[in-house]
Amino acid sequence: MGIVKFLYLASRTARMKSSRRKFIKLAGISALSSLAGAEIVYGSKLPSGLMPVILDQEDPYKTIAKDKGLTILNDRPWNVETPPHLLDDDITPADKLFIRNNGIPPAEVDISNWTLTINGESAINSRSFTIAELKKSFPNYTYQLTIECGGNGRSEFNPPAKGNQWTTGAVGCPEWTGVRLKDVLESVGINSDAVYIGYYGADTHISGDPTKVPISRGVPIAKAMQNESLIAWAMNGKDLPIMNGFPLRLVFGGWPASTSGKWLQSIAIRNVVHDGPKMGGQSYRVPCTPVSPGSTVADEDMCIIESMPVKSITSYPKSGATIQLGRRLAVRGHCWAGEYKVAKMEVSIDFGASWQACELSNPRNRFAWQHWNTVLDFPKRGYYEVWAKATDDQDNSQPMVVPGWNPRGYLNNATHRIAIKVV
Repeated sequence: MGIVKFLYLASRTARMKSSRRKFIKLAGISALSSLAGAEIVYGSKLPSGLMPVILDQEDPYKTIAKDKGLTILNDRPWNVETPPHLLDDDITPADKLFIRNNGIPPAEVDISNWTLTINGESAINSRSFTIAELKKSFPNYTYQLTIECGGNGRSEFNPPAKGNQWTTGAVGCPEWTGVRLKDVLESVGINSDAVYIGYYGADTHISGDPTKVPISRGVPIAKAMQNESLIAWAMNGKDLPIMNGFPLRLVFGGWPASTSGKWLQSIAIRNVVHDGPKMGGQSYRVPCTPVSPGSTVADEDMCIIESMPVKSITSYPKSGATIQLGRRLAVRGHCWAGEYKVAKMEVSIDFGASWQACELSNPRNRFAWQHWNTVLDFPKRGYYEVWAKATDDQDNSQPMVVPGWNPRGYLNNATHRIAIKVV
């Protein structure tokens, strides 16, 4: 296992683009037509040194190794979401899992020498492990775990909240393979005063300042010690994708994905609530008590997000589908509920005036999303909306409108709505 180099860093990408442009400028019209995939009709009139627009564009989807149907919200750092109709698989494919990065991934990875260090005030010992040692020293586990960005659904808040304007696609539920975090922590010893763990990754700050850490979050020790809390090196049976944390990451199902640190290099066992970057202030926090929309909330009145709220998506059909009157429409999707289980799934075609129960599967394991399906009949031609509502086993239901406004636009779990036209 050797060194893996990532070619998307700004400096190297710039050199690659420069070389490519020089090559294209030296090419003849016939060569340019071949590259463009069609005859450049007025190619003889193209000013010297000017390239056809289509040849001056890099393909960002190749850079990030994602399906071209995904929506790019930002490229520095990369933030990419998945339209709900591309989340129809029971197990989310790697090329359809969203990206939520805070920094720039490491330029190169020497897998054989990559180490994970466990330390901190509440660690009895300090020890480093190679990936090979992790695989050999501890039992390996595979779980299907749901991860969702805390800001998923931010675009629906009004007044608008600062940050990437996610719609519904910053969620996924792949299979993750690795070792239990608790097994590794216990191997170094945990003092009785431990209250939190905090992670540190190899990503760098977008400013380029090597002294700045882009993000370092964590979870309470009780979450870290759950069986399903993993140090993972594989997704769906293969190495982690570059943009999703290769070669090593944490996965905490049911909690904000920001707690599942990527490009993992060290974990600190803390005797205080972890205080790394993006743990304080207003980051990944909501008002401890409800506030009116647009309010200014003091940092001390903000509470850390833990378990994500109950939520669902409709993955089939795609919003905007048209069907013939008299035909029944099969509808399906997924639902999840943070630390809890979804107990009931319903849909409505009359804007929430009445609800129809759906078939609902059990999760494959704790923190895996659940699948739902039903068949709908429409009484007449016209425009309809299918609303999907999940209720968890604590009797918490998705609201029909955007819930509690907060300054950063977190935790929007309003019912997912799709449009249907009956003709």
